[in-house]
Amino acid sequence: MQFEQIAYEVRGKTAIVTLNRPEKRNALSTRLLRELHEALLEADEYNPVHCVVLRGAGPHFCAGADLSEYSSGRGQDYRGRQEIDDDVWRLEQGQRLRMTLFDMHKPIIAQVHGTCIGIGTDLAWLCDMVIVADDARIGFPPVRDLGTPPGSMWLYHCGPQWTKRLLFTGDSVTGADAARIGLAMKSVPADELEAEVMRLADRMGLVDPHLLSANKRLVNLGLELMGARTLQRIGAEIDARGHNAPMAREFRQTMRTHGVKFAFQKRDAAFGKGFATVEGPDRD
Repeated sequence: MQFEQIAYEVRGKTAIVTLNRPEKRNALSTRLLRELHEALLEADEYNPVHCVVLRGAGPHFCAGADLSEYSSGRGQDYRGRQEIDDDVWRLEQGQRLRMTLFDMHKPIIAQVHGTCIGIGTDLAWLCDMVIVADDARIGFPPVRDLGTPPGSMWLYHCGPQWTKRLLFTGDSVTGADAARIGLAMKSVPADELEAEVMRLADRMGLVDPHLLSANKRLVNLGLELMGARTLQRIGAEIDARGHNAPMAREFRQTMRTHGVKFAFQKRDAAFGKGFATVEGPDRD
């Protein structure tokens, strides 16, 4: 199977799926998401694979959505993003592809380093376990003036107060702090991250994959009973609503006029370093 924007390999009993757009900080394009979906289905069907590791090539895990794809580019006969239902429709298409992480039978570990922001966090939170580098940067800055997370697993990982703290401000946390509040299972020094993840994957390789599947589905069905899948669907609707806020319209105009980098710099300037402190007072 040939891929352009991901890399796929099987190492022992572990499938390793690598987001492979390092020049774009692994920003999520439509093509990347479709390739990710196909790779995950391949790993799920291939009997020798017991579990999957999801990681990013280069210095970053994932810097969010590729905003250069804001328009579909298919012409006036196809859905754009100007009408709210078109926006919801497009958000749901991406969400269905990402939900493969949650729905696939075999367990998946997110190996997070560098930057994991915006919709990149959606990939991580839909995995079964998240192991991060201590110095990783994790957050959702788009809530400052663009919308809401279209995937809504934050609540299930770190509870309502920390979810609100981070989504009301767009501030980030370090990998070490992400582990403290439950966004990640654990954090380790960056140079030990891959070895830590592979040790866990190798341990799961000792367990019958059918039993791994049974236990994953038990826990995920519990999350569904707590409303997790319904909240994902609602998340797309609420994000589309957020896209119609005055500041969101202004951000898109700034992006069109001055470019993505300038729009981000203008948005984030007042927030300083933009990190939330988990223990002790915030001093930005």
